Amino acid sequence: MIEAVIFDLDGLLLDTERLALETGVEALAALGHPVPLSVLQGVIGLDDKAGHKLICGWLEKELPYDDIYKPWDDAFLSMMATGIPLRPRVKDTLNLLDDLNFPCAVATNSKTDDALWKLEKAGLEGRFDAVVGRDMAGGSKPLPHVYVFAASLLGKEPSVCLALEDSDVGVRAALAAGMRVVQIPDLVPSQEGAAHHEADSLMAALVWAGITENLVSG
Repeated sequence: MIEAVIFDLDGLLLDTERLALETGVEALAALGHPVPLSVLQGVIGLDDKAGHKLICGWLEKELPYDDIYKPWDDAFLSMMATGIPLRPRVKDTLNLLDDLNFPCAVATNSKTDDALWKLEKAGLEGRFDAVVGRDMAGGSKPLPHVYVFAASLLGKEPSVCLALEDSDVGVRAALAAGMRVVQIPDLVPSQEGAAHHEADSLMAALVWAGITENLVSG
């Protein structure tokens, strides 16, 4: 039986991946290193180090990390500072879990302070019992560290936690942690199909997990 829910952040709760890709294409083109959207989509779910390696591999040149990520991050942060849009039905989902007294956490490849800042800009400050970034857990997805640590902060064993993810990298992390996993793809369809279930919405994921019997309208 599921006793807690642990959410990914970008692309699942927050509509940040769309913003990140748009600003990435523009920033890299302005630097004279045009990278197509289809290539940058491969960065989704990766930490910055792995994303840097992917981009340099496609460009077939080794560029300093800051030459790629600083202008991209600056543009991305500037856009997010005005407010971060939510993915569909996020607040409905969190309200339902609150009503059911389900403990909830966020497990993300972002740094913890960055994740808290994003949640504030999205109007979700204080909505989670724990927020765990890669720096707090000591490892990035696809390693299981962020999920295992989030479960421990909730006082739950991973086996009774439901992990909700949009990316294949995140799914691998949650499976390695020993959780039940539902994937809700955002911009990039799953190439691996490894999750226990794939859903088209957060609410549908909760129905599959037996947390609620009906899709709450709204």
